[in-house]
Amino acid sequence: MRRQTFTRFTSIIFTIVIFTLTVVNVSQMTYAQTVQWPTAPETLAGSAILIDADTGAILYDKSSHMKAYPASMTKIMTGLLTIENCSFDEVVTFSSEAARSVVQGDSNISTKVGEQYTVEQSLYALLLSSANEVAYGLAEHVGGSLSGFVNLMNTKAKELGALNTHFNNASGLSDPNHYTTAYDMAMIGRASFSNGAFLSIDSYTGSYKLGSTNLTSVARILTGSNLMFKGRQFYYEYCKGSKTGFTDESGYTLISYAEKDGMRLICVVMKEANINDRYMDTKDLFEYGFNNFKKVSISNSDMSSLFNSSNYYDSEVYGNNNISFSFDASYIDLPNAAKLSDIGLKVDSSATGNIDDPNYAAKLNFIYNGKTVGSSSIIINKKNTIKSENLPYLASNNSSVPISKKSFVINVWYLGIGIGIILILQIIMLIRHLQQMKRRKRYH
Repeated sequence: MRRQTFTRFTSIIFTIVIFTLTVVNVSQMTYAQTVQWPTAPETLAGSAILIDADTGAILYDKSSHMKAYPASMTKIMTGLLTIENCSFDEVVTFSSEAARSVVQGDSNISTKVGEQYTVEQSLYALLLSSANEVAYGLAEHVGGSLSGFVNLMNTKAKELGALNTHFNNASGLSDPNHYTTAYDMAMIGRASFSNGAFLSIDSYTGSYKLGSTNLTSVARILTGSNLMFKGRQFYYEYCKGSKTGFTDESGYTLISYAEKDGMRLICVVMKEANINDRYMDTKDLFEYGFNNFKKVSISNSDMSSLFNSSNYYDSEVYGNNNISFSFDASYIDLPNAAKLSDIGLKVDSSATGNIDDPNYAAKLNFIYNGKTVGSSSIIINKKNTIKSENLPYLASNNSSVPISKKSFVINVWYLGIGIGIILILQIIMLIRHLQQMKRRKRYH
């Protein structure tokens, strides 16, 4: 009976110690949520997202991982791959398959079989006039064939962080196997709108003259379809680039890029019911982002107060190394009234980093109100110190998915101390038990 009581007592002590240690570590991930996440406007889009182009922080999310059809938003990927793989003065010759790929109702500039444009002219036709046959011709020029280019598109999409995207053509024509998400399009948009050559064409607000060619003597005048540019119906002064899309299956889609006071935002709306809604939703979301959030620079002095060696360094990830952090030109996004001291820190040791670096340890997420507002890689170098590098294009799922407000992690040092306490208690209990047995023998 006494032995059973002793066993139950030990088990209770063990449970209490482990629970206490867990609670101690939970306190490491609590957040000072003195300012709530700003209330976002209502949107009519089936799915939508607003991100900071520099940090990747998601400022607004509405079913952004829901499968949808991109329509002509596809052409930003076609344009980006063309710019990355070609010189502007290269000549594109249009095959019969490319020139005859359009059907009635498709966007096109009436390209003829065998007609030749430069890559630069083709890009203006692609991004301003959304010409489907030009997308096909560029795909053949860059990839050797349409199927070859599609392979490049899907590979590039994954590199840029797309999670649920599969391209099957270069223009966005309806196809069950040609799909994406608002989140994935935002990731592709980060790369596209950060490319100076791409943005210079996509942001063109005038009429582009495509002069005579080897088969056409009359010049073509190309104009963009972005109604948020100056002089258009939904003019928004901070909008610097966009790409529209529409098919019966996709509904009205739009990806847009805007700049204001050093903040760069990307907005994607999909499955809109009518043409006007996509512009009004986009403008409302841009205003929401610019008016409610600020970019906060992360410096060594600012961040030092957020780290405590007993809380963050004594763990399975760091061991007992002497750790220091460095943040070079890195930013996070916070609500206007929030402070840097309000953020929490979460080490994600499962995140994919630079696999070529044998010292890669983990990724550090900056958390505010349960949302990831910035991320940095964590590198332990040979001198047992840590340095941080800002990653503008994180491929990890965790870079944007909201993270739970508490993380139950048992610190290995606290666990060791706890086990030591339990062993000492067991020894004490054993000694007392032996003493009691001796007393009983003495009286028998």
